[in-house]
Amino acid sequence: MSYSRIVIKVGSHVLTKDKEIARERMQNIVELISTLMKQNIEVILVSSGAVSAGYSQLPLDLFSTQNKQVLASIGQSYLLRMYQEDFEKYDMLCSQILINTAEFDSKSITNLAKQAVDNLLKNGVVPIINENDVTSIEELVFGDNDTLSAHVAHYFNAELLVLLSDIDAYYDKDPKKHPDAKAYREVSKIAKEDLEVELVSDNAFATGGIVSKLKAVEFILEHNKEAFLATGFNLFDVKNFLLNKHHEGGTFFRKRV
Repeated sequence: MSYSRIVIKVGSHVLTKDKEIARERMQNIVELISTLMKQNIEVILVSSGAVSAGYSQLPLDLFSTQNKQVLASIGQSYLLRMYQEDFEKYDMLCSQILINTAEFDSKSITNLAKQAVDNLLKNGVVPIINENDVTSIEELVFGDNDTLSAHVAHYFNAELLVLLSDIDAYYDKDPKKHPDAKAYREVSKIAKEDLEVELVSDNAFATGGIVSKLKAVEFILEHNKEAFLATGFNLFDVKNFLLNKHHEGGTFFRKRV
């Protein structure tokens, strides 16, 4: 398991604590990215969290999509500023790219975005990508950037998509309802019925849940790439997998032969 370019996607649930940005978790993720980049592994970060960042500045009703648009607009720059402060501790620069999943349908836009990402990484800058939640409602309500992260991994030539979430693995049944649920260690085929479950809003900040992530992973597998799903609350499993080449926790989605 050796990768030269990866996408790390951080979900809203991971980045939010007590209705504000979970700074310690963010700092831990930045430290991980710094370590990976120093080992010549290029990292593209797809980060949620704009709404919660905006909410910390202007606490509007979170169950209104219109309010979420306002909060996302406020929170984008605030979120980037926090990332900039954290990356500065490692003498690193980061940048922001806002792109909607639908824009990948345009070859010219995709090529321009890829060119920017390639040049940023060439100069040691971490591209931080987010859906433009002001104009893209579907991801704001249901997707939590899962679909976006899969498209970023595919179109920007990453070999691995890492999903850091409040969900620590892919299970044979819902572990919240079934204490005997077992986590899949390695998967190359996702059960069709798991992909057909209706997407529902999870809570005010985090959306999509496991179904959204599995659909993103299915897209990755269909394009002959790999994915890793692990908890983002602590980074023990993902550090083991990426840095120590040791798979302990989390689910590895291996490319299909």
